[in-house]
Amino acid sequence: MRTTTSFVDPKVALPGRDETLVVDRPHLTLGVSLHPPFPDGTEIAYFGMGCFWGAERLFYELDGVIVTAVGYQGGVTPNPTYQEVCSGRTNHTESVKVVFDPTRVTFETLVRYFFENHDPTQGMRQGADVGTQYRSAIYTTSDDQVSMALRIRDRYAQELSERGFGGVTTEIAPAGPFYYAEEYHQQYLTANPNGYCGIGGTGVSCPVGLI
Repeated sequence: MRTTTSFVDPKVALPGRDETLVVDRPHLTLGVSLHPPFPDGTEIAYFGMGCFWGAERLFYELDGVIVTAVGYQGGVTPNPTYQEVCSGRTNHTESVKVVFDPTRVTFETLVRYFFENHDPTQGMRQGADVGTQYRSAIYTTSDDQVSMALRIRDRYAQELSERGFGGVTTEIAPAGPFYYAEEYHQQYLTANPNGYCGIGGTGVSCPVGLI
């Protein structure tokens, strides 16, 4: 375990493994499977905003979200463990998979919640949590999601700048493989209501609807 704020060369990243971690139990709050097939008409997006325990709860409490899961994404090591991600040698961030009904909650709304509930200007950290696994990221599943996320990011960056914050460091990219985290991480704050939650925003509203 070590704290690192820079990516490692993929040539020296941890090798990972071919075996996929299996999480069989249903979602502890929503009572549905964490795995596809998902209902017709649903969409998927992925968000990294620091420790994934609090980030996942933020999304599964939203009306219109069908299921959430936490995992590792954006790096190079296949099927990593939590310890490997925290070593700083996988280049993954802690990510939340959000399956949602766009007729009940829009991607635009999800992005607003994302930006308002963490500090997207901190680079490889969120508050006291430091490391590449805590970076801000949106991983998209369609061209429309990409364009919407970029527009909101740029508009929100203006709002933050006007209030003295630094530049937005949020990574926005098409979603690569999502590796499910260990079962004890899934819906952690449902199982442990008094558990650690590092989620906290800047206090600056994201101007969704004005984009």
